[in-house]
Amino acid sequence: MATVTLKGNAINTVGELPKTGTKAPAFSLTATDLSTKSLSDFSGSRVVLNIFPSVDTGTCAQSVRQFNTEASELENTKVLCISKDLPFAQDRFCGAEGLDNVISLSDFKTGSFGKDYGVVFADGPLEGLLSRSVVVLNESGEVIYTEQVSETVDEPNYKAALEVLY
Repeated sequence: MATVTLKGNAINTVGELPKTGTKAPAFSLTATDLSTKSLSDFSGSRVVLNIFPSVDTGTCAQSVRQFNTEASELENTKVLCISKDLPFAQDRFCGAEGLDNVISLSDFKTGSFGKDYGVVFADGPLEGLLSRSVVVLNESGEVIYTEQVSETVDEPNYKAALEVLY
């Protein structure tokens, strides 16, 4: 279990992020077209997992915008924006914002992604949603960077996350 804060108040997750140097856990998530996407669909690419509570909050929306901008400059890299938002909300947001360099995926069906990656809030007002985190994978699907943002309302460290890809 990891402890982070929400506006200074401690909240816990169900586990810990995958360790650097390990193989990333497999997953099946729902895309905005309601198809199922799995980690193996991105095999051979570097992958940035931008994980957050809801695209309908300012910080989460900004992380999607920022990674969309950064992704356009990265070779052989896919940015997956993952939350428990319904695919319809994710699609609406990215369409309205003109964001086409990121792939929105939802963990709403089973919640297994959040459990397997240790990022589901176990308590507090966001219980059941995903903790703001970034996990970066190399082309072989190995974890090369992780960050679980210690204060949920803060943005992730974009620079540190992307430096491992240069």
